[in-house]
Amino acid sequence: MPPRANFTFASDNTAGICPEAWAALAAANAGRVPSYGDDAITARAKARFREVFETDCEVFFVFNGTAANALALAALCRSHHSVLCHDYSHVDTDECGAPEFFTGGSKVIALAGPRGKLLPAAVESALHRGHGVHYPKPGALSLTQSTEWGTVYTPDEIRALTTVAHANGLAVHMDSARFANAAAALRTRGFAPADFTWRAGVDVLCFGGTKNGMHTTEAVVFFNRPVAREFEYRVKQGGQLASKMRFAAAQWEAMLADGAWLRHGAHANAMARKLADAVQALPGLRLITEPEVNGVFVELAPAVFAALEARGWHFYRFIGEHGYRLMCAWDTTEQDVADFIADLKAAAGA
Repeated sequence: MPPRANFTFASDNTAGICPEAWAALAAANAGRVPSYGDDAITARAKARFREVFETDCEVFFVFNGTAANALALAALCRSHHSVLCHDYSHVDTDECGAPEFFTGGSKVIALAGPRGKLLPAAVESALHRGHGVHYPKPGALSLTQSTEWGTVYTPDEIRALTTVAHANGLAVHMDSARFANAAAALRTRGFAPADFTWRAGVDVLCFGGTKNGMHTTEAVVFFNRPVAREFEYRVKQGGQLASKMRFAAAQWEAMLADGAWLRHGAHANAMARKLADAVQALPGLRLITEPEVNGVFVELAPAVFAALEARGWHFYRFIGEHGYRLMCAWDTTEQDVADFIADLKAAAGA
């Protein structure tokens, strides 16, 4: 009989709904309230965002990260514009052309950068490609925080990039499906969410809820409020306006109210650190990059990966020919880590 499939480290999307979000859904499932976001729960949830970010931001809820990114970029760009992003970013590799579709044709231009990060020089160079009207005009810079390599931009790194962008007329979008993980990591260095978003020059943030334990809800947060003009129409036209929005909003209110979002992010990060330390302790195994959040990237020989698959583990090749990604989530346990390491040790003959 084949081993039971185990998706624990395949993605933080494979985890269930966290207790705080589940309880909030149950609590919201009582009585009748106005629809389409005209309810008190939605108003309270949006107020929580303003508390977290210490500023009067505009907040919209959508169902998934692809819509959040695509609609946010559509608010920043017109069809003759381009979007500059990292070559590992979801905007370029995982959105099935949604940014181009919702912007009406804006060209996504992917740039290389070390450890999943863009550098100001690369952005500056991209601004001078082409000649005049024969090449798409740069309209937005998209940053991923935390990055697809499991690294984190510091506030100074973000500020350096946004300075280049704004000096050249570009708006700045932040794709932050794992914002909670980045915030938890930067909190240990003394930084608040405002420090690496609007204070660092970010115009609009796509704040991920799903990977943090919520169900079918992401938040688009506009710090540059004029850019959010008529965004509610984009949400509706994009099929992202929830008629029973209280269920999305209730989860956010509960998660933001007492810091559960940060606790879950910190826990996932801690489990990744534990996993990385255990991997590094095995002879012959090498981490591709030092984990800063909840992803561990490791080189595995084909035979080792095949042996782990035979034991039921499912996870993805991500970097190069032999680089694999192991993701931790809000519900990853120390026993999960121990079980995987035991099988990895056997598979590697360590």
